[in-house]
Amino acid sequence: MIDAILFPIPAFFLQVSLSALNPETAIWLATVGYVGSLIGTPIGYAIGKTSGNLVLNKVMKKKWLDAATGIFRKHGEAAILVGSFTPIPFKLFTIMSGVMKYPLWKLMGYAAIGRAVKFYAVGLLFYVYGRAAEQMVDRMLGLILLGAGAVVAVVWLIVRSVRKKRKLKQSEVLTESSS
Repeated sequence: MIDAILFPIPAFFLQVSLSALNPETAIWLATVGYVGSLIGTPIGYAIGKTSGNLVLNKVMKKKWLDAATGIFRKHGEAAILVGSFTPIPFKLFTIMSGVMKYPLWKLMGYAAIGRAVKFYAVGLLFYVYGRAAEQMVDRMLGLILLGAGAVVAVVWLIVRSVRKKRKLKQSEVLTESSS
C-alpha cells in the first residue's frame, strides 16, 4: 500500500525477496501486494491532488517531470496502464494522476489491471519455479513486463483509434441525414 504513496523501496523488490525465501507463499504475497497497492492508489491520488507538484518536484528532476506531464496529458490511460507494471515506481503515476485531475475511477481500473499482471506474474514464476525464478526475474522480468506493457499500450491505442473513427462516421452520418 505504501508503495503507491511514498515508500522509497518499490513493493516489487520486497515481493521478489520474500518469494525467493519461501516460494510456496508467492501467490499469497502477490495477493497482499496487489490488494495493498489498490488500497494505496487513491491515497497517492489524494496526495497528488492536494500537494502533488511539491512532492513531484522533490522526487523528480524538472525536465523529467515536464516530459512526464506532457506524456500524461496526451496518453494518460496508456501511461497508467504501462506504468502500473513496469519497474518505474507506481507512486509517480498515482501522484501524477492527482496532479492532472485524472478521473480516480479510471486510475483504479487501469491500476487494477496492470498491478495484477505485475504482482501475479512474479508470484506465479516463484510458485512454479521456486528459487530458480529469482534468476529469471533478475534477468528477464523487467524486459517481459516492458514488452507486455508495450503490447497492452498498442492494443489500447488501436481500440481508441477504432472508437474515434466510429464516432467520426456516426457524426458524418448524422450531418448528412440532417441536411
